[in-house]
Amino acid sequence: MQQLMPEDPASIGPYRLSARLGEGGMGQVFLGVSRSGRRLAVKVIRSQIAADPGFRERFRREVAAARSVGGFWTAPIVDADPDGAMPWVASDYIEAPDLSSLVHDRGPLGARELRSLAAGLAEALEAIHRTGLVHRDLKPSNILVTGDGPRVIDFGISKAAEGATTLTDTGLVIGTPGFMSPEQASGGRVGPSSDIFSMGAVLAFAATGDGPFGEGSVPALLYRVVHDEPRLDRVPDGLRGVVAGCLEKAPERRPSASQVLDRLNGDDAEEAAPRPAPAPGPDAVPATATAPLMEVDARQKQDESVPGVSAPDVVEVRAGLVRQRGKAATVWLWGMVIGAFLMLSSLFVEWAGRVWFAAFLALGFVMSMVALRFVLRLPPLQRVVTLTGERLRCRVQDLEWSSPWTDVERITVKPLRNGSGNERQWEVSASLRREVKIPPAFVTGVKNRAAMPLEFDEREDPLPAMRRLDDGLRRFAGKRYARHVALAALLDNGRDRRN
Repeated sequence: MQQLMPEDPASIGPYRLSARLGEGGMGQVFLGVSRSGRRLAVKVIRSQIAADPGFRERFRREVAAARSVGGFWTAPIVDADPDGAMPWVASDYIEAPDLSSLVHDRGPLGARELRSLAAGLAEALEAIHRTGLVHRDLKPSNILVTGDGPRVIDFGISKAAEGATTLTDTGLVIGTPGFMSPEQASGGRVGPSSDIFSMGAVLAFAATGDGPFGEGSVPALLYRVVHDEPRLDRVPDGLRGVVAGCLEKAPERRPSASQVLDRLNGDDAEEAAPRPAPAPGPDAVPATATAPLMEVDARQKQDESVPGVSAPDVVEVRAGLVRQRGKAATVWLWGMVIGAFLMLSSLFVEWAGRVWFAAFLALGFVMSMVALRFVLRLPPLQRVVTLTGERLRCRVQDLEWSSPWTDVERITVKPLRNGSGNERQWEVSASLRREVKIPPAFVTGVKNRAAMPLEFDEREDPLPAMRRLDDGLRRFAGKRYARHVALAALLDNGRDRRN
């Protein structure tokens, strides 16, 4: 991220620009801020491309199609202006390193990390291709790596620049040498299989730190892409076949995005789950993509509700199975206070009176024990979170609050305000799109926001329940779910303990 230059615009459309994010063949990308404070990545098209006859109409069609792209692994387009003096398109801003920077800083990914990345990219391309779009510039710098998976950015507008005479006049190239498909490098017809080739090149880079066709000048790279075989000797054995299939020279020999997912979840896949997994649906989160930069224990896929691996239709998490110790402690304390008062009082009366006070003392002690036993036999305070494909439901004893996902704008699971550093105390917090009646047990004092604490008993291990809750929210809430860093740390530490 760089500061704005003097020649940069101060605003684009309704968005104030605050920094430069990058630059590509089609234009510059800025960090934009809406009037409500929402941050967006705003791409401004180069004036020479925008001036080309027919560009704006093509741009308008492509943006309309791109806005319909769903799925968990893309940064959605939220606004655009094809008719402005400077055409622009805005997408969600994701504060995460791109794959190129990550590999440069950390080194190549391991086999499990690479498999998770491949699954996320394949599902992202599946969502993009479903709308009839082709990315055309899938490369490491267009893949952001977040704590819970990759996000593909900058898709859906490259086709609008195809045929623009100004491209050849200015020497601009749409696509990145070394990650282009052979048909794209030779000026042939580009379709979804072109993105599959680029994905194979990206995976080879992530596995080795180098592109499969090496480095060099643009003409040299384009020649190798068209004529030379990729170098895959350092790609892990269990994934080399998948990557090689993506890098086939002939487009018809490459698998589709869905077929890549099938191969990744197949019986012969290295470190795959013990049970064969069905291909995930369009809105499902693949199990292999739940933690792209962290190892995924195969045992987790057997005994926990990981999306894409025999995932249940309902996820229920129970917490706070704690008996009402507060009331019990109060009864016990009052019993001790009354007993001490009677004992002290007996010191100031005659012996006969002391007998009566001793009797009252014993009676008070017996009554306090009976009351204590009665309180301890009360049922535990139940807090239950239930997730389905249609709604979120929270229940405390007999009080319940329920809301359909269409009414939930954002949901997170964060540490309780008074439970910082305590992995047994959490809060499910949801921001709602409209005003609804919320029972007092879930009121937070903030308009259109409901919350419920999850307090685990000392005898309970909160990790399995919190992992189920995290998996369920990622499956059912999708982009509405904002994973808190404290929860991510808990799950990561738990995974380390299991390994």
